[in-house]
Amino acid sequence: MKRVLAGAVLSMLITGPAWADVTIKQTTTGKGMGMSGTMAGTTYIKGMKMRTETVTGDTTRITIFDVETQKMISFDSKKKEADVWDMQALSAELNKSVDTSEMTSSVKPNGQSKQIAGQTAAGYDMEISMPASMGGPGGPKMTVRLAGPMWVVKGAPGTAEYMTFYKAAIEKGWFFTDPRAAKGSPGQAKAMAEMYKQLAETGGVPYSTEMEVKMSGDGPMAGLMAKMGGMSMTTTVQSVEVGPLADDLFAPPVGYKLSNRK
Repeated sequence: MKRVLAGAVLSMLITGPAWADVTIKQTTTGKGMGMSGTMAGTTYIKGMKMRTETVTGDTTRITIFDVETQKMISFDSKKKEADVWDMQALSAELNKSVDTSEMTSSVKPNGQSKQIAGQTAAGYDMEISMPASMGGPGGPKMTVRLAGPMWVVKGAPGTAEYMTFYKAAIEKGWFFTDPRAAKGSPGQAKAMAEMYKQLAETGGVPYSTEMEVKMSGDGPMAGLMAKMGGMSMTTTVQSVEVGPLADDLFAPPVGYKLSNRK
């Protein structure tokens, strides 16, 4: 579960036919919850589809998000099978475990700027707090907190495509976490979804995020949360390229067995 949860965290367009496809390469360094060291990742966006790749050791983990069909497809470079998830059903299930009415979120410009991948990024401070039930409705109560600075570039190539995809997915209540991890920790999944919403509302592409994820609870839950510990990660964009992407990049390889998951 820790590997799934950590990999899920790594993971982040409705466009007209004349708009460009986008390829974003980044690195993520983190620790906690089974995550350590630095991993390379790539995000591809083509219209209402997005593909993310994360390289861990000799394995590449791939997730495809298709807003039109409401599907999430996940697979890796070793197994010849792919899991297909119904995002509409998953989002509805997740909402039963999280009361967003008690969520608090704040994104504020901090007046700082720095150069990242040849672009000038503006600094923001973000904090999100989300109460939830661990393991689903009726489970132990917990609070998930995400906080840290992020650096946003506005007006760079691919910005419109990036923003529009995320806004479309968020409007449908999507989350960007592995479903197995989301079911076990719905509060964290919803907090991450809120993070992407806040990022989209800044009007640019996050070229760097420095995030601390902490979970807390009362009574026996406090001891469990302390044992699990928190997680910190920094994701930094290395390059953004605009150019045509093949349609088959947004589907499992030919010959993979597809398994519908719930």
